[in-house]
Amino acid sequence: MVDFEPSKQDLEEVRAQLTEKLGHIARSVEYVPGAGILVEVPVKRIREAVKIIHNDLDAYLRTVAGVDERPVKGVFSAYYVFGLDSKHVNIIVVAYMDSDKPSIPSVVDIAPSADWYELEMYDLLGIRVEGRRLYRFILPEDWPEGLYPLRKDVAYNIRPEPSLRSREAISGPRIPVGPYHPALHEPEYFELYVEGERVVDVRYNGFHVHRGIEKLGESRFTYQQVPFLAERICGICGFVHSVCYTQAVENAARIDVPERALYIRSLVLEVERLHSHLLWIGVACHLLGYDAGFMHAWRIREKTMVLAELLTGSRKTYGINLVGGVRKDINRDKIGKVLDTVKWVEDEFKKLVEVITSVPQVVKRATGTGILPKHDARAYSVVGPVARASGLNRDVRRDYPYAAYKEVSFKVPVYSEGDNLARLLVRVDEVLESIEIIRQLLDQLPQGPIMAEELEIPEGRIGVSSVEAPRGEDIHFIITGKGRPYRWRVRAPTYQNIPALKVMLKDAPLADAPLTIASIDPCFSCTDRVVVVDARTRKRRIISLRKLSKINCIGCLI
Repeated sequence: MVDFEPSKQDLEEVRAQLTEKLGHIARSVEYVPGAGILVEVPVKRIREAVKIIHNDLDAYLRTVAGVDERPVKGVFSAYYVFGLDSKHVNIIVVAYMDSDKPSIPSVVDIAPSADWYELEMYDLLGIRVEGRRLYRFILPEDWPEGLYPLRKDVAYNIRPEPSLRSREAISGPRIPVGPYHPALHEPEYFELYVEGERVVDVRYNGFHVHRGIEKLGESRFTYQQVPFLAERICGICGFVHSVCYTQAVENAARIDVPERALYIRSLVLEVERLHSHLLWIGVACHLLGYDAGFMHAWRIREKTMVLAELLTGSRKTYGINLVGGVRKDINRDKIGKVLDTVKWVEDEFKKLVEVITSVPQVVKRATGTGILPKHDARAYSVVGPVARASGLNRDVRRDYPYAAYKEVSFKVPVYSEGDNLARLLVRVDEVLESIEIIRQLLDQLPQGPIMAEELEIPEGRIGVSSVEAPRGEDIHFIITGKGRPYRWRVRAPTYQNIPALKVMLKDAPLADAPLTIASIDPCFSCTDRVVVVDARTRKRRIISLRKLSKINCIGCLI
């Protein structure tokens, strides 16, 4: 079975809409199986195309992939992938650029979620984005000018000499949070601009451990080696990336994956969702000063880690996924153990939730803080629990069903408050839904092989795949090459959600910042220190971020 494809009726309706609204600028409108409807427009008309698709058709910007296609087409290109959730259709807008001085107009004023994608195209491919301020985004400040690592004529193992560029100076009162976060364990850097106790703005500077994984996948790894690389993109939801990559290749090459393998993928994905949400709920309790809740959440989570080891042989980084299927089957003896374990997890978790939601300081500190209104959530195209807590009824498992999700039923929890409590409750509901999905998958698990027999992967095919990670929609874009991907574009959920923190932290009390940042379940961590700059006195002090997470006023620190 290949990945989900929209119905012929939905495809024809969307294609007719695109032809009607974009016919005056589109050079072609065609359906590409395994990817979506591909619309080619002149680079100078990209803003018009994006405006129509984003605003008139109400499609979400899912990812943007800049590509150096000079070796095969003599051009640079930019692929804008939109999701029309109501029709379960991807719309891909492609514009080709000059090979000598590639440039493309900015669309960030139309689709705010395009901000990071544009900066990344400029930083890694040298595609100049006109009509906006450009600056170093991923590469370090001392990276040599004119050296763009995702261009095909740049080796994956290049080690350039640093230049003497200095970082852009920033003035004004600010609180640098990082490069480590108070509770989550990967380095990222925020600067919170404050007036007294109130946050007035936030600036993000990340990618401290950018590993060039896309470049490795395009330069050194074979198709069947990349799944093991993809699984190392994230330490919590690595299997999500492995599945998302393999599906993208399978979609592009039209590989028929055995049904049993699809069920096994879905099963492991839901176990991964369980341990991820339980981890986050524990961290949230810790940030709210309820460490007993943290300990109990992680006590329950430990059973899900044992469950993952039972099914795959590893607690994490399972290594069972390949293009065409999976490497490890599930025998009958394991099914009973899985059912017994999820029953225990369900019972213990329900008891924990009853306690957590009855602790006044937990509910009070999470209610009405870190609010992301629905219209802002839509503008930033946020995903996962962040979207659903702000009233956006989005879930890739239902909207673009993949693996075995089309064979199971489940509820998508949606809340309208958009605050930290709503994001907590979405995850609580999803834990219980995942347990029910696991039961359905095991009850319906079909017999048969777990690997496809034929794995021919033609060159020049486009594949798009999305998987609902615990943090939200993960999407991989593939252009196939000879023996390995020609272009592999990875977009993780955190990449889509972090920009919305500008809204969530705006005018918020500083004491709410740690929980609000953590509420998107981002991938970054802490060294327990922060520099506080008071706007009035300009005094600076280094304090513990553990203390920051518990204070009620910034004045207590000065």
